[in-house]
Amino acid sequence: MPSITMNRIRNKKPTDLLFDATVVAICILIFFIVAYPIYFIVIASISDPTYVSTGKVLFVPKGFSLFGYEQIFSDSRVWIGYRNTLFYALFGTFVNLLLTLPAAYVLSRHEFKARRFLMFFFIFTMFFNGGLIPTYMLMRDLSLIDTPWVFIFNPLTVNVFNLIITRTFFENNIPHEMFEAATMDGCSHFKFFSSIVLPLSKAVTAVIGLYYLVWHWNDFFTGLIYIRNYDLQPLQIVLRDILLSNQVFAEGAGSGGTGGGYAQRYADQVKYGVIIVSSLPVLILYPFIQKYFEKGVLIGSVKG
Repeated sequence: MPSITMNRIRNKKPTDLLFDATVVAICILIFFIVAYPIYFIVIASISDPTYVSTGKVLFVPKGFSLFGYEQIFSDSRVWIGYRNTLFYALFGTFVNLLLTLPAAYVLSRHEFKARRFLMFFFIFTMFFNGGLIPTYMLMRDLSLIDTPWVFIFNPLTVNVFNLIITRTFFENNIPHEMFEAATMDGCSHFKFFSSIVLPLSKAVTAVIGLYYLVWHWNDFFTGLIYIRNYDLQPLQIVLRDILLSNQVFAEGAGSGGTGGGYAQRYADQVKYGVIIVSSLPVLILYPFIQKYFEKGVLIGSVKG
C-alpha cells in the first residue's frame, strides 16, 4: 500500500503536487485558526494567571495552577446546576425528538392533503411570534413559572428549522414505494414509522438530536426569565453568578491598592475555567456522533 501511494505521487505533475500542498497548507491554517482559541482557553485555565496576563502563555501552560477550577467546583451550586442541566438536556431532547420526528413524517407524506397548509403555519412562527411578555403570560397561565417543566415545554419545544430538515430527509430518503410495499403486508403508518422509518433515519435523528441537546445545554435565557428558585437554576446561570461575583470581588479589591491586581488575575483564571466547565461535556459527546454528520451534513440537499 505505501508503494502504491508513492507511485501515485511520482506520477503526478508538479502543478498538481503544488496544488495539493497548497490545499493542505490552507486546511492546516484554517484548523489552527479555529482550534487555537479553544486550546488557549484550556492552557490558560491551568496556568499561573501572572504568566497569562503578561502574554507568556502561548502554546504550553506555565506555572501549573488549578485555582480557577478549585473556586468553581468548591461551590455546591455547580453540582446542582450540572444535575439540573443534565435533566433538562436529556429529557428535553427526548421530548423534542418525540414531537419533531412524527410531525416531520406526517408533513412528508404526499397523501396528507393538509400538509402544505400546516407547514405554512409552522414557517410563519419562524418570522413572527408573540414576543417576551405574551410568552411569559402564557407560561404563567400554564403554571410553568419556577418549575423544571418550563425548560421542556415551551414555544421552542419543536424547532421549525429542525422540523424542515427532518421532513426533507424523509421526503428524499424514504421511497414512497417502500410504504406501498409495507401496506400490502398490512403495515399501518404507525408500524411503518416505528419499524422502518426510524431505523433508516439514524443520521438525521443524531443531527437534530445534537442540535436540541446543545440548545438545552446552553439555554441561559429560560432560567434567567422564568426561574427564581436557586435549586432549579441551570448550569449556565450558576456559572454566570460565579463569574459575576468573582468579577465584583476583583473590582472591589482593586480600590484597595495592589490586592486588586492580584484578585483580577485570578478572576480571569476563573473566567477561563467557567468556559471549559460549561463546554467540555458537549465537546466530549461530539466525537461519538460525528460519523452521522458525514451523512447528515447533506440532509436536504438537491439531488442531481
